[in-house]
Formats: sequence, C-alpha cells, structure tokens
Amino acid sequence: MQAPTTRRKALTLATAAALAGLAVPAMAQDNVFKIGLVLPMTGQQATTGRQIEAAARLYMAQNGDTVAGKKVQLIVKDDTSLPDQTRRLAQELIVNDKVNVLAGMGITPSAMAVAPLATQSKTPLVVMAAATSSITEASPYVVRTSFTLPQASVALADWAPKNNIKTVVSLVSDYGPGIDAEKFFNARMVNNGGKVIEALRVPMRNPDFAPFLQKVRDLKPDALFVFVPSGAGAAVMKQFTERGMDKAGIKLIGTGDVTDDDQLNDMGDSVLGVVTSHHYSAAHPSELNKKFVDAFQKANKNLRPNFMAVGGYDGMRVIYEALKTTKGAGGGDALLAAMKGQIFESPRGKIYIDAQTRDIVQDIYLRKVEKKDGQLFNVEFDVIKDVKDPGKAK
Repeated sequence: MQAPTTRRKALTLATAAALAGLAVPAMAQDNVFKIGLVLPMTGQQATTGRQIEAAARLYMAQNGDTVAGKKVQLIVKDDTSLPDQTRRLAQELIVNDKVNVLAGMGITPSAMAVAPLATQSKTPLVVMAAATSSITEASPYVVRTSFTLPQASVALADWAPKNNIKTVVSLVSDYGPGIDAEKFFNARMVNNGGKVIEALRVPMRNPDFAPFLQKVRDLKPDALFVFVPSGAGAAVMKQFTERGMDKAGIKLIGTGDVTDDDQLNDMGDSVLGVVTSHHYSAAHPSELNKKFVDAFQKANKNLRPNFMAVGGYDGMRVIYEALKTTKGAGGGDALLAAMKGQIFESPRGKIYIDAQTRDIVQDIYLRKVEKKDGQLFNVEFDVIKDVKDPGKAK
C-alpha cells in the first residue's frame, strides 16, 4: 500500500531536484531566447488564448525575432485552463526547454499554480491575462501586463451613484477575480452612499446565469453589476435581455469583460447603452491604437483585438525591452530588474510597471456601448488617470 506514496515522493523529489538545478537559470542554448507561452487554447477560455497568441505573434512580426543578438523563440502550450496542467507544462518548459521567460496565464488559478515554480527557478513570469490582485504577491518573479479587477471595479463604483444608481446587486463568477470585483465594487459603492442589496456568486464550472438573473429581477435594483471571465459576457447579456430586465428598469453595468470586443458585435442592439469600466477598448481614439487594431485585424482574418490581446502585445514589449537592456546576457534576475519600472505608450494609453509591486499602472476608462459605422463599440466617455491596483494601496 506504500508504493503510490513512495512514487509520489520520488516524483516530488525529482521535480525539486530538476528545479534546484535551475536555481541559476540556464542560458538559452545556441543563442536562442525562449519564451514559454502557456494559455487556454481550447475550452471555455479559448478566446483568451487565441487573442494573446495572435497579439504576441503580431508583436514579433512587427519587431523582428532577433533581439540583442538572440533569436527569439515562442513556445506555445495549451493548458485548457486546468491549473494542474498549467503547472506541469510550465515545469516542462523550465526543466526541458530551459525557457528564459514564462508568460500567458489565462486565469488566476493557473498563474497561482506556476508562481512557486517561477520563484524556485528564478524565471520571470509575465502575466498577460489573469487579474486577481494578489497574483503579483505570489512570487517576486511575477510581472503583470494585463489589469486587476480592483482597478476596473472601483472606477465604476464611483460613477454609478452620481448617475442615478443608488441600489445594486452584484453578480460575479465565483473565483479570485470575481471575488475581487465584488469586494472592491461593493465596498466603494457603499462608501459612496449607495446600497448593495445582495451579492451573488455563480459557479465557474457549467455556469447557469438564469436562476441568478431571475432573483435579481425579483429584487428590482437600479442596476446589476456583473463580472464574468472573458468569453462569458455574451451569455449574460442574452439571458439578461430574454428576461426583460432592461425593460423592467434594471440597468446592466460591469467591468469590460462583459462587453468583450471579441464578442460585442454578436450581442445585438440590446447591449446598446451598457456602461462598463476597463483599461482597453478597440475604439480607443489614439493613432497608435488605430494602427494596432488595423494590423491585428489584417493578420487575423478581421478578428477585433480585445483587452486580452493588448495584455499579450504589451507583455511581449516588456520582454523585448528587458532583453535589450540586458544585452542578451542576463539571467532571470537581470531580466526581472529590467522589466521593473518600464514606462511606455501602449495601444491602451500610457502604462508603466510599478517597480515595487511589479504590477501595471494604467488609465481606466468609462465606456458606453454605441453603434459606429454599423458596428458595436465600447466608446470611452471619461478616464481616471494612472490607476494603481487598489488591492495593494496602503
């Protein structure tokens, strides 16, 4: 009866030994700089993987695949949003492929599963999607180029009470980012004089929004605040409309995941007027963003880039610039140091990587869904500048 336990111990020891061997990261062989991109390419979050991989490949196409004398190699792995799979793939990338940087991380549990491996092997982990506040605290080697839910949620909670929304129900997916969104939106809403009638959480596995939306309809708040992961917004909007909640006078507001650019045109006119807060819209009116959207669509059969794409695109820039700074000679610690404090203009606006927290600081926009040239867009109407993650505010 001891054999399975013995095998597990042996496997654990073997893993530890392999990672210990990378305590000083191996330099890439044959002058190759390897980026291990672990993403959900299939399953519920497949749109996240598709957007980030497309953005990463676009950045490489635009900026070349040789940096500081190193040939950049992108190794893409599909973790299907299963954290155990993410960890296994990341371990293989570190031990077998000897990657210089890990990147991607479609959901929070995946990022949390890989964080200890990044610490043990001293491999920078560039989080391009996952948005729970605490991820950057899980390892000193994590750098984030996406956003945090507290960043997006607080802005909307400041806007709502000033715009005839006094009572709300919150509806979030029941995992890290959703709990962050609920906590920070609801607390700020109450602090601003509003009332949160109820806080509802929807299971991540096989989510059925119908019973929750019916409960909201019965409670009759001024608005329903929603957070769901990228790819699930269309289902919420469809069921919200089918239940006539908009006609019952209940507004739908949320973080930008709900009106995801990737799905927005498929949601129909019922989504017109929905107000969200987020860090990126394909309609962001800068010249840099217009060029980014055009290039992305040309390279991807007219696919519109969403907020996941910009996280991947900017993540590649952070990696490239760190490689330039270290002149191709630095290990994990040198690359990490070169990532901290980077400031640059992104398609989303000016961003920087906070040197202390290794988290992104960026503008957060209030947007309303409008129709332009026959297409639906998240059109920005206000901005909060240089927003740090409120989850880390002292």
